[in-house]
Amino acid sequence: MAEPTADSNTGRRGPARYRVIAAELAGKIRRGEYRPGEALPAQRDLSAQYGVTLMTLRQALQSLQDEGLVVQQAGRGTFVTPTHAAYRVDTLRSLADDLREQGHDVATEVLSRALRRPPSWVGQRLSVDGDDGRVLRLERLRLLGGHPAVHQVSWVRQPYAEAVQHRDFSEVSLYAALADAGVSIVRASETIRPDTLSASSAAWLRQPAGTAIFVSERTTFAVDGTALVVDRAEILGNAMEIRTERAATRLSVSWGPARG
Repeated sequence: MAEPTADSNTGRRGPARYRVIAAELAGKIRRGEYRPGEALPAQRDLSAQYGVTLMTLRQALQSLQDEGLVVQQAGRGTFVTPTHAAYRVDTLRSLADDLREQGHDVATEVLSRALRRPPSWVGQRLSVDGDDGRVLRLERLRLLGGHPAVHQVSWVRQPYAEAVQHRDFSEVSLYAALADAGVSIVRASETIRPDTLSASSAAWLRQPAGTAIFVSERTTFAVDGTALVVDRAEILGNAMEIRTERAATRLSVSWGPARG
């Protein structure tokens, strides 16, 4: 029987060669030698570097892709998966709280806050008309890993608007501020649709107007059925995808990184 070679995938002398290569590349990615979004060397260069055939090298890259560490783009090459976060849409926690729980570096910039009359579509959802006065309009920018990712505007009805308007929303979530004000949140209704980036949000997200995005619109309700908050978030669509985990007893839905 022929002795296994250095390029053997089934050798008896140790792990399959492609697994060793995958482990070495994974280590470099996790140590930051290849940064998120960066291209790996060309396949021919890597195969020469490791002394293996292209077939073996491609097995290693496929293993890395299965782990979610890289994405392979036809005609372009192999890239380290960008650092993006999963934003769960099946919980009543805030976006920032969900992201931080996953260990992501998330920061919030408060762009503006003011008591004002809401636009008509918001007024309808909050059951507020012109005679009911003003609501709190809170505009925030979410940054992931230091990069703008979500532009979010929230409208909060009275009397809770005045109760939370002076909180530091760069440090505390809106949901936490409402809880501190004695509000019990029991449910939220959310719709998500594809759209393109508006001119008004383009500058904040540092992308051209017309860029593909997801738009999330959420209405949050108190225990007595009163609509408390209306949110509208523009989420960069070249970075996120919707994922589902289905089981016999539950359905979990979350945002996650686009895999190309």
